[in-house]
Amino acid sequence: MINWRPLKHSGFTLVEVLVALAIISIALIASLRVAGGGTNSVGELRARLLAGWVAENILAEQRARGVWLPIGMQRGTQRQGGIDFAWREEVIVTPNVQFRRADIRVFAAAEETHALAHLVGFVTHPPGTDK
Repeated sequence: MINWRPLKHSGFTLVEVLVALAIISIALIASLRVAGGGTNSVGELRARLLAGWVAENILAEQRARGVWLPIGMQRGTQRQGGIDFAWREEVIVTPNVQFRRADIRVFAAAEETHALAHLVGFVTHPPGTDK
């Protein structure tokens, strides 16, 4: 007598494979979005770092010149790391007449609405100059 038993197939059904592929594709799309966001953040961080250097350079140049800064607003542009930046400096008096406060903001050259860097420094009155 022959015993007929149905063959047992091991493996996944087509529906199971499609569900697994859908889950994997969703995970890959999410990881691509995260990687893309990280790339945008790197560009912003680089611009902010270079803008900070521009602000520090401006203040260092003023201190190195040893001149008494005039009160008021000054503007200019500077190139750092292959990027053009616009800067704005406001010099104001302090309660101590021997010091002046320099408030420096650095922007992307195209727009002056969003400051990439902000630096506040103080410059002392150089000896031998009039007030």
